Amino acid sequence: MFTHLISAVQLQALQASGQPLMVFDCTFDLSNPALGAELFAQAHVPGAVHADLDHFLSSQQTDRRASGGRHPLPLREDFAAALQTIGFRNDMQAVVYDRNGNNYCGRLWWMLKWLGHEAVAILDGGLEAWQVAGLPVESGTVATASASAPFAISESCVRLVDTASVAAGLKQPHQTLIDSRGPARYSGAEEPMDPVAGHIPGALNRPFTLNMEADGRFKPAAQLRQEFGQLLQGRDAASVTIHCGSGVSAVPNIVAMELAGLPRPALYAGSWSEWCTTEPALPVERG
Repeated sequence: MFTHLISAVQLQALQASGQPLMVFDCTFDLSNPALGAELFAQAHVPGAVHADLDHFLSSQQTDRRASGGRHPLPLREDFAAALQTIGFRNDMQAVVYDRNGNNYCGRLWWMLKWLGHEAVAILDGGLEAWQVAGLPVESGTVATASASAPFAISESCVRLVDTASVAAGLKQPHQTLIDSRGPARYSGAEEPMDPVAGHIPGALNRPFTLNMEADGRFKPAAQLRQEFGQLLQGRDAASVTIHCGSGVSAVPNIVAMELAGLPRPALYAGSWSEWCTTEPALPVERG
């Protein structure tokens, strides 16, 4: 079972083995939401299905959301039903990838673990690593068929926290917040996505891109452990809750902490987009 990362060569061997497997292409573009499906149709790992951030990995129904923000999580039972419609089963290994530095595929990695499914891994380096290895790609759309049995939800393997919990933990030693957005958005120097600029008071900043090498693969575990140690400065790693703008790009930091051998942190899925729009207004820090 692969639970964190899988290499292109390992994925090729897994496909050849005939073991139950589903590969998900999570390519997306916030500025052009239709582009993900277009790029998938041009080239994808053979047999992969496209998992769209807006329509598959977020809730479109205001009364059926497990979190707030710009990309609200669907209810667990709704996500399980969506998995059944594309044929994903509990006995399958899931492999997720994108063309976006592990930004969007991390969302699906986390969501499957949220349903209690540990057998999910990120294709390290994404589609580029697959192609660099000289492995074939397919084009066109992919037809899926519903699984005969519902996807069974198990106890969650991850921790999800809400706005009330984060607000109650401000300035408390049991909570360490890490903001995964870029420095300009964290500081409040710019805010292209949300109505308020800044960050949650006391949050540390580690842009999710810092976890990857130039080729898109995750950095070695020892290097990640050293970098998180420098960031935390003696704070308890078990106290960490990670967020970003809308609960998506937070996940590479979660994966990186686990690769570093640190405790699995919580996810504040509503993230800054929920925090800054909550009424009455919550505190904001800049700089």
